[in-house]
Amino acid sequence: MPNAPTLPEPTLPGDVALCHGLIRELLATNHRLQRRAEQLEHRLDQLLKRLYGPRADALNPDQASLFGDPPPEPLPPPEPVRGATPAAKAKGHGRRALPANLRRERTVVDIPEADKLALGGTWVQIGEAVSEKLDYTPSSLFVRQIVRPKYVVRFDDRPDRLTMAALPAAALPKAKAAPGLVADIIVSKCVDHLPLYRQEKRYARQGIELSRSTLCGWLAEAAEVLTPLAALLKARVLSAPVLHTDDTPVPVQDPAREHCRTGRIWAYVSKGGVVYDATEDRCRDGPAKFLAGFAGYLQCDAYAGYDDLFAKSEGTIVEVACWAHARRKFVEAEKTSPQLAHDAVARIKALYAVEHEAKGLDAPARAALRQHKAKPLLEAMKVWLDREQTAALPKTPIALAIAYAANQWDALTVYLRDGNLSIDNNIAERAVKPFAIGRKNWMFFGSDRGGRTLATLCSFTATCELWKLNPWTYLRDVLTHLLTTPADQLATLLPTR
Repeated sequence: MPNAPTLPEPTLPGDVALCHGLIRELLATNHRLQRRAEQLEHRLDQLLKRLYGPRADALNPDQASLFGDPPPEPLPPPEPVRGATPAAKAKGHGRRALPANLRRERTVVDIPEADKLALGGTWVQIGEAVSEKLDYTPSSLFVRQIVRPKYVVRFDDRPDRLTMAALPAAALPKAKAAPGLVADIIVSKCVDHLPLYRQEKRYARQGIELSRSTLCGWLAEAAEVLTPLAALLKARVLSAPVLHTDDTPVPVQDPAREHCRTGRIWAYVSKGGVVYDATEDRCRDGPAKFLAGFAGYLQCDAYAGYDDLFAKSEGTIVEVACWAHARRKFVEAEKTSPQLAHDAVARIKALYAVEHEAKGLDAPARAALRQHKAKPLLEAMKVWLDREQTAALPKTPIALAIAYAANQWDALTVYLRDGNLSIDNNIAERAVKPFAIGRKNWMFFGSDRGGRTLATLCSFTATCELWKLNPWTYLRDVLTHLLTTPADQLATLLPTR
């Protein structure tokens, strides 16, 4: 192996002052490179965590011992507060009885007649012992026949007349699928995240060939029929005084491009339900158009596209920030600044302890408890943020985390005003989770229209799950009765009713 070329020794200046200056420059360069390496290592750690690591934002519990800090004292038991409801008694872990509404199939296991004769005597049954096991048979397709008797009416003074009853109104009149099958396709796609090619295979195992294009057409027709009801659901969601929103990217096929472009799904959640909106990009025009006419509290992340919305609302829309987002920034800064990250997370954890204590309280009692216990914690944290912001090195993860909390401070403390507000925006993040899971299965939207179709259908399935309703039963009934319901009574078909 040839010897590696040796580098010439550097020529050092003879002047001591010049040597000192050179050393200072080298130290500054080394410090800059070290900071750059830490930033790249931090970004690599975050990327690997997103790909392979746990999703929960948790700090290393052993990290605090590096600084010799004493272990945190356990939180004192919460003081009884007027307005609280007693906690429900914990359920046991024993075997539960099988639901009484399930169909029972009896299998009688008796003593053989030969054994009875061999024993002799008179056998009189005085009861029976019943053992129950939960069983399963695969779901099956069936054909629903609509039979309409034909009549010929004979008259003495005019020609005979052939007549029969009219077909009942159907949501998808041209489709061969009945409401139960269409509901199954919707729930399989929106709730179980099954792409259409898997549903195609599932129906083939049951003996019926249904192509993906046929299934896709039925979904589009169902969304179009449900559009008037979706508009009423949207109005009900936006009429609530508190609204949560979040968004997630979804790839969209574009014939003009070689690869998919990135579209967006927006979730809007309130006490009225869940409604989704699909847009071509993350432009601020999407939420601005959707939220036209809304007034109240809007809890969201720090997306800059909302700033124009808040400014133009002239105070009718109040921004509420999310402490879970702020906490996540400090968790991500643990690698480079463990002491400050742990300090910040401990302060935020104390705020959540107050929220845990406030569970079961009505809105006024919850607001009073926050003013009594959370407000002093927030005032102390604001002093801590101002002090550490001046000392933190610029562009470091901890500096970015502190800046995020400081810049969002007014919105982060709005939740103190009203007991109906939440400390975080987790309800909206949970609402976009079905799309985050779904895109790993069905991969992309086939078009922008396909995104709008799925947004409409998922609005109903997500609202059903929010209200603890069976989405298949609801969609089957709605598709059955939708066309026979008068327009002024359409709201009676909403999941909340």
